[in-house]
Amino acid sequence: MAPSATLTAQSGEWDDGGAALGPRVKPPMSASPPRVLIIGAGSRGRTYAEATETSSNGIVVGVVEPDPYKRMDLGRKHIWGPQGRAEPAEGEAFADWPDFVAYEKQRRQRAVAGEANVPEAVDAVFICVLDEMHRAVIEAMVELGGLHIMCEKPLATSLEDCAAIYKALRRSEAAAAGTGFASQHVFSIGHVLRYSPHNVLLRKLLLEDRVIGDILSVVHTEPVGWWHFTHSYVRGNWRREQTSAPSLLTKSCHDIDVLLWLLCSPASYKSSSSNASTPHLPSTVSSSGSLQLFRKSRKPVAAGRATNCLSCPAEADCKYSAKRVYVGDRLRGLGAGNMRWPVSIVMPDIEDYAVKGGPASAEDALLKTLAEDYGPDTPDSEVAKRNWFGRCVFESDNDVCDDQVVVLTWDEDPLPGTRDDDDDGSTDTNPVADRLQHRGAKTATFHMVAQTKKLCDRYTNLYGVEGEIFADSETITVEDFRTGKKTVHRPPQESKGHGGGDDGLTRQFILAVDRVKNHGMAPEQAQREIIGCTLEEIIRSHALVFCAEAARHSKAVVDWAPWWAKEVEGRLA
Repeated sequence: MAPSATLTAQSGEWDDGGAALGPRVKPPMSASPPRVLIIGAGSRGRTYAEATETSSNGIVVGVVEPDPYKRMDLGRKHIWGPQGRAEPAEGEAFADWPDFVAYEKQRRQRAVAGEANVPEAVDAVFICVLDEMHRAVIEAMVELGGLHIMCEKPLATSLEDCAAIYKALRRSEAAAAGTGFASQHVFSIGHVLRYSPHNVLLRKLLLEDRVIGDILSVVHTEPVGWWHFTHSYVRGNWRREQTSAPSLLTKSCHDIDVLLWLLCSPASYKSSSSNASTPHLPSTVSSSGSLQLFRKSRKPVAAGRATNCLSCPAEADCKYSAKRVYVGDRLRGLGAGNMRWPVSIVMPDIEDYAVKGGPASAEDALLKTLAEDYGPDTPDSEVAKRNWFGRCVFESDNDVCDDQVVVLTWDEDPLPGTRDDDDDGSTDTNPVADRLQHRGAKTATFHMVAQTKKLCDRYTNLYGVEGEIFADSETITVEDFRTGKKTVHRPPQESKGHGGGDDGLTRQFILAVDRVKNHGMAPEQAQREIIGCTLEEIIRSHALVFCAEAARHSKAVVDWAPWWAKEVEGRLA
């Protein structure tokens, strides 16, 4: 069997499970590398294309994107451009995903008919379209068959759509049963926080090394960033719950997923024990939150009736000024020479203006885009269908929470046979931890807050029976109550993208595809051991977000088990 993606620091041996703590290296290429199609060439699509090229043993062979500039830009950088071609060849570029589906059906017919020079098939797709499109695209890829799928988070924008996707994937597995696993697939979700070296080590310390014994309480914070929140959740794609989803889903679903990964999921995905794979499910879910700051009542008096930054008398003194953030900012704007995110989200073709007309031309074009505005007579449907990055953040049409807290509780729930003093199979010296095996009563508190200096640099306090941990984006500090010893771990950061999580997820997904395609591994084994996230975990973490939203709206503490039975199992029946 071919070596895996990661090299362990302790032994220098390859580890299939993606839990290695040593240097992350690009896996060796197979004779027939996984061929990857990127559906959606926005910022996430570009990220996965770059990670595929630099950190995986796959190759990007096609792009689907309605915007001509984005489509050609990704292709020139990752598909036909590196081969010295100015234009795409057959099967390399599509304007929309139905075009790819139609082409692929025809391509397969041509191959079956024995036609010469039929392009090789795509093995896997990265779905990076708008959140509300995920269900349609996933269902189409599943129906097409034969494709491994990675979908950017969230899975979908409603619980109904999440359940429909889950059922489609399960139907596909059932249809493939008895035909050999070659026709099955692996499925991954863009919960990139699971794949950063930092969080991989944190989980190992907690669940394998048990450095603080059983976990009693976790307090996890996601600081979104004062200007980042306005970019994405006041002016951008995810500002309206009706057209996107609640911010707890669109911004923080992978934070909820990480909490469940640490407190609910099995310690090992390789264990053959049924007990070891039984999740410790939450007991109650509660949440509170609201849109606190970005509303008209908070608008500075000096701004008067202005609705756009470029015509606002208070613009020069406002930290949210679109001109300041996107044009003049010396850290992240055009003034710093930055033409990637967030500037490229405002104007995807900003680089073309800079190349053809120089910096002044790019700035003029950007200012023109920022000056676009709407008035009281503009139909709401027109306002909702596009972004307005020059709009006053206190006069926007946003309604999603900019501050929210979620509290999860677990009851003590030992598995059968684990409370006996005679033989519980554990070698831990703590008898309480031994008997409960991470299934004791515990609490997790999550806080998503917009007004922060930190930009998505999460931090977590974890309190256990034998010690406590503080983890930020760079270090993991362990304090041992028994010895008084303090240990600081500094996991490597493979890349800036979610602390290496972007590269890690891409590597593990494509490695799983490679193992199935080239090395005879069953998809269910690759899903469990290499991707390290099951379909059940994906649907559970998304469902918990919707449960938290139900709790917030009803101002109630929700019992998880009956809610799950009614809202999820009812849809999956």
